Amino acid sequence: MSRTNHRQPIAHRLLIALLAFVLTACAGPAQPAVVEPQVTTQPVATVAPTNTPVPRPTATPTPVPTPTPEPTPTVAAPTTNLTDGCIETFSPDVDYFPEKITIEDATGFVVEYHKHYKVVTVLNPWRGAEQQFKYVIVQCGAPAPTDVGDALVIEAPVEDVIAMSTTQLPHLEKLDLLDRLIGLDSFLYVNNPKVRTLIEAGALVEIGGGAEVNIEKTIAAEPDLVMTYGVGDPQYDAHPKLLEAKIPTILNAEYMEGTPLGRAEWIKFTALFFNKEAKAQAEYAAMKQRYQEVAEKAKAATSKPTVISGMASKDKWRVPGGGSYAARLLLDAGGAYLYADDTSAGSLSLTFEEVYEKAINADVWLLTSFQRYDSIKAILEAEPRYAELAAVKNGNVWNYDKRVNENGGNDYWETGVGNPDLLLADLVRILHPELMPDYEPVFWRQIPAEPTP
Repeated sequence: MSRTNHRQPIAHRLLIALLAFVLTACAGPAQPAVVEPQVTTQPVATVAPTNTPVPRPTATPTPVPTPTPEPTPTVAAPTTNLTDGCIETFSPDVDYFPEKITIEDATGFVVEYHKHYKVVTVLNPWRGAEQQFKYVIVQCGAPAPTDVGDALVIEAPVEDVIAMSTTQLPHLEKLDLLDRLIGLDSFLYVNNPKVRTLIEAGALVEIGGGAEVNIEKTIAAEPDLVMTYGVGDPQYDAHPKLLEAKIPTILNAEYMEGTPLGRAEWIKFTALFFNKEAKAQAEYAAMKQRYQEVAEKAKAATSKPTVISGMASKDKWRVPGGGSYAARLLLDAGGAYLYADDTSAGSLSLTFEEVYEKAINADVWLLTSFQRYDSIKAILEAEPRYAELAAVKNGNVWNYDKRVNENGGNDYWETGVGNPDLLLADLVRILHPELMPDYEPVFWRQIPAEPTP
């Protein structure tokens, strides 16, 4: 075999090997194998179709915080009654009347205290009355009770008042309330110097009295309270017209009391409407002590002079009943009143002869006359039959007209009834001058035998 045919296949194999090397070098380094992540498939529940509507998703509501209640303010209980203005914060648990009255001698009114109001009842407004009058006095700034019936509701303390009797003026003065007086029924009969000053200054309104009361003037004055009295006769009573006009009007029935102390104690009735209970208690207690001291002095008397009272008019002689105010004064003064055995609280209308028979030997004659006599001589000129009375012969004749103003207003029925200790002292001086030799009577005047030049 020739050498040429033997070397050809070896060269061919070397060429193929070289070509493979070159191709491998151009392909670059080998890439690592990529591992596919395994996915786990969860089975899906199959829901059958339905016709029920699918509700929309609802937002969860935001919780609303519960409001914290405001703490109830603590109201301090007052230690005295409020005599001016209104309370600022009301509490139903507070007693707004720590100062209260106690009734000792008066029988014509009663009072019931509640925490923020008082109920006052006038039991006997006039002689023979078949009705009573009730007033609900509410502390200003507090709610009025709802179950008051036909009672008149009045706020206290009253800021201004019209007085329709001069007997009410001593109460207002003692209670330091004259600055709240804005009117009277009449200016004519006033004796109180402070009230007369108010009249002269034009500070008061005059509204008239009885059924002739001036409603227009009263309304224009805008009183918180009108204090009047009643006798049970529409011709003389002012309260029906005033109440009909919606004017707050109350009845003061002090004149119905049968004793001097009972009558004077109506200062406490007046005080209720002004929250002035403490002042009224103090004033009455002091006056009562003075009265009792004078009465004790009278008990030391060794005799009891006999007394006749009043005068005849047209052959009728009116004398106080034995159960009357005047009779009690004479009893406490150590006198022997000739009609003490009678039980009448009012006056007795008797014939001249009936009284004259008893009066003929009386030691003391108390005229109680509205007419002013300047002498016993003037009395005898009017009625000569008095000449035989023992009191006339002895010159022991008195009248209670020592303090009378220019219009006939008698201070006995103004200052006197509010200060019965003075009335009693006057009578003790008349009946037992030896017991009070240095005392000068305030209201009673001894009538001289002849006119004084």
